[in-house]
Amino acid sequence: MTVSDRAALAARNRALAAQKHRPTARTHVRRALLHLIGRAPLPPLRNARSDAILLIRPDHVGDVLFITPAVRALRAALPEAEVTALVGPWSAGVLAPFPEVDHVVTLRFPGFTRSAKGDPFGPYRTAWRTARKLRQMGVGAAVVMRPDHWWGAMAAHLARIPVRVGYDLPDVAPFLTEPARFDAGAHSVRLNLKLVERWTGPVADADAPLRFPVAAEDAAYIDAYLAERGCAPEQRVIVIHAGAGSAYKTWLPDHWASVGDALARRHSARVVLTGTAREAVAVRQIALRMADSPIVAAGDTTIGQLAALCTRARLVLGPDSGPLHLAVAVGAPTVHLYGPADPKRYGPWGPRARHIVLQHGQMACVPCGILDWSGDDAANHPCVRDITVSQVLDAASALLR
Repeated sequence: MTVSDRAALAARNRALAAQKHRPTARTHVRRALLHLIGRAPLPPLRNARSDAILLIRPDHVGDVLFITPAVRALRAALPEAEVTALVGPWSAGVLAPFPEVDHVVTLRFPGFTRSAKGDPFGPYRTAWRTARKLRQMGVGAAVVMRPDHWWGAMAAHLARIPVRVGYDLPDVAPFLTEPARFDAGAHSVRLNLKLVERWTGPVADADAPLRFPVAAEDAAYIDAYLAERGCAPEQRVIVIHAGAGSAYKTWLPDHWASVGDALARRHSARVVLTGTAREAVAVRQIALRMADSPIVAAGDTTIGQLAALCTRARLVLGPDSGPLHLAVAVGAPTVHLYGPADPKRYGPWGPRARHIVLQHGQMACVPCGILDWSGDDAANHPCVRDITVSQVLDAASALLR
């Protein structure tokens, strides 16, 4: 593709992205409805306890991991508080090992199941049912930690929780008692820290590292798992996690196979290919293309066991995904491939010298912020695909040296 072709494609994609980001008629109708619900008078919650705090984050692994520095800061400021996290079942394992969280409650949040949307009124009925359960918990404060999560803010309002903290975005602000100014250029970890400042005061970046506690039983499982597959304790391990929540974040299987073979050969390492059970078929396609025989661990690890595997790794590589942030949180050096998502907001929260971000330098539409281009040819969105094998190998070699 020539430079002029890339410029034309980028201009096209920027125009389409702007259209996708533009509020639709349905958005305006919903916004009007949310403002009406937010103004409805509700009786006070009589059993609310000021020391009971609810953290609402519906997202998947990486975004939930990004709230943990705020969780630890909150616990340090309020050692006697009762902290409950309301998260999706898909990310409950992220917070389960943290002693700073007293209760992890799961909910299949509308819009976050990665399945087709159903009844348009279903989310409102679910919010009403959820609000009834939240009232029984006697929560005194709710923090809506996803900036645009109007549903969580609405549920907290309907539950009559006295203190409701979140960001002053149009669909969220009507339900908040303490809206915070939204900084679109801030990292997600920083945005989460901002929301708990009413209790913690300002927290410096240096005092809020990303950490994940690895359980002894998970480390033992990984030691045994690798040993059974012929990987000695002293052998170098390199982890490749090729999957991501969006197909437009992923790289080509042939590229990963080339990188895996080159790193195994140059650094006398055993490559481990990780992924979820749903990604197992795609992971095996990478393994089949490799001359060196990798360990295929897709579907074989929990979140805790994956974290333990990353502690064994000299390097972890992959596209923008939760498992890559998990690797950062256990101290493994990482190489991240970014495309539609903005690394300024969602990049690795750790030292740049240990965590390298690669982006396509010739596509002016990067990052577009659109993770689903369904209905459009994937060839029109080469932002991750056209990152070269040599770029990845150069970054990997720099970290392995």
